[in-house]
Amino acid sequence: MPWGRHDWLARSGLTDSRLLQLVRVTMPAGKAHAFHRHPHMEELLYVVAGRVEQWVGRESRVLGPGELAHVPMNEVHGSYNVFAEPVTFLAVLGPAIIDGPALVDVQHDEPWRSLKAPIG
Repeated sequence: MPWGRHDWLARSGLTDSRLLQLVRVTMPAGKAHAFHRHPHMEELLYVVAGRVEQWVGRESRVLGPGELAHVPMNEVHGSYNVFAEPVTFLAVLGPAIIDGPALVDVQHDEPWRSLKAPIG
């Protein structure tokens, strides 16, 4: 991915997990997974190392090691590494069985583009 390395730890085809996916993401400084939503999945983000500016809806907070964010199904969210060091986090997504798009990019739509400048 252009915004960070993805190491899939659990998903269909890798494990017997049918309903959950687990990915470790390492995002370099200055990169972001800009505003998007998962129409059919909720997500948990757990920071392992570094810090990230995590948006869930119109609210943001800085997460550090050991901190967690919950993203309800179809909620717009984004992860922005505005810090000088890389951030590593785990993302758990489920259910892994979906009908339709797994991700919808909304970074160029209002009100999201006014909250944070689009990337790329």
